[in-house]
Amino acid sequence: MPQQSPPVGVKLSTDIEYRPQYPSPYRARVRWTVPATKARPSRSEMFTTEDAAQEWIDRMLRLASRGVTPATATLPLSEYGDSVMDLALRGLEAKTLDPYRAGWRLRIVPTLGHLPVHAVTNGVVDRAVYGWISDEVGRSTVKNTLAMLVRVMEQAVRDGVIDTNPAKVSGWQREYQQAEDELDDPRALALPDWDALDTLADALVLRSHGQFGGWGDVVRFAACTAARIGEVSGVRRKDIDQSTWSWDLCRQTTTAPGGLVDKGTKGKRRRTVPIIPEIRDLVARRLAVISSDPMARLFTGPRDGRITTAVLRDATHWDEVVMELGFEHLRRHDLRHTGLTWMADAGVPLHVLRKIAGHGSLTTTQRYLHPDRRSIELAGEALSAHLSGPRKAAGPAVVPQDSPSRHLRLVR
Repeated sequence: MPQQSPPVGVKLSTDIEYRPQYPSPYRARVRWTVPATKARPSRSEMFTTEDAAQEWIDRMLRLASRGVTPATATLPLSEYGDSVMDLALRGLEAKTLDPYRAGWRLRIVPTLGHLPVHAVTNGVVDRAVYGWISDEVGRSTVKNTLAMLVRVMEQAVRDGVIDTNPAKVSGWQREYQQAEDELDDPRALALPDWDALDTLADALVLRSHGQFGGWGDVVRFAACTAARIGEVSGVRRKDIDQSTWSWDLCRQTTTAPGGLVDKGTKGKRRRTVPIIPEIRDLVARRLAVISSDPMARLFTGPRDGRITTAVLRDATHWDEVVMELGFEHLRRHDLRHTGLTWMADAGVPLHVLRKIAGHGSLTTTQRYLHPDRRSIELAGEALSAHLSGPRKAAGPAVVPQDSPSRHLRLVR
């Protein structure tokens, strides 16, 4: 049976009881008097620390004083937003409703919907917005999605569930512009050749604690498969097919509120990636030493932990190494740019390259083509656009035989 919530605006009495026989030994409790019946119900929660118990009591007191029921305050954002959607969207023009609702359904709920309303902080929103930008969606899409989140969280402020609106973030436009600039010329971010990759991988290993060779394997594998670091971290034994030397890329390891999680790939696009001869020995060697469990990770850190781009950076002193090698622009994600650039230069057909990359848009894949080849394609596109435009008659107009102007010219 669910616990009762205090009626709006009642006075609460509180206490914290220590019960050492329980795994969560601190019981925080609030009690109140029902105005109509004079009954004295209560509500309680168990916590591992006294500070956590006190924080819960303080929140209950704050909500009761504002006339907000605790049940509302603890709703996940998805449920709270659905319950106040009409209020949040009031005053908007009809043409704005569809993009706002799409932002709520396609981006806000999958990213933040599981969090309680009070757990949505400025930092959480910052990371969510950065993730939307990284998904290569349009600027207006990010703007509409953020505006929708601002409206829902503003209603939470009005309801007294939170004190300030955490969705009023700034600076995302600069992040978006930087992402656009990088995508305009991703080839400029790539390593020039295999020797440069080999030199980088060896240097990172030398700078890591204990000179852990796994970092070199991660870097070589990421570049030669054009994969993101999170996708490299997510690869399991069963994903590698040695008979065809291919990788069934279907998951990634990524950060989320509460820690690292494994989830589907970006855009939920499952793809098959070739494993080229240059890294087959590397992959075979790792398969030989990891567990026989089909879900065993192919790549882990020195303590068998999951890998992230931040872990790779810190463990190898990445920023210092790339500066020393003259690749000061290079980030971990540029290993993916490297692989896609090399494949494009090797003549991999555009539609195949798009499948390997997992791009949603063909335009994104085209940016990896060599400038000379791209210039030829653009010339063809320009001609096609010209021919498909309004057609104009070529040469002088043909004058009908019985036209008065024809007779005038003949007289002259």
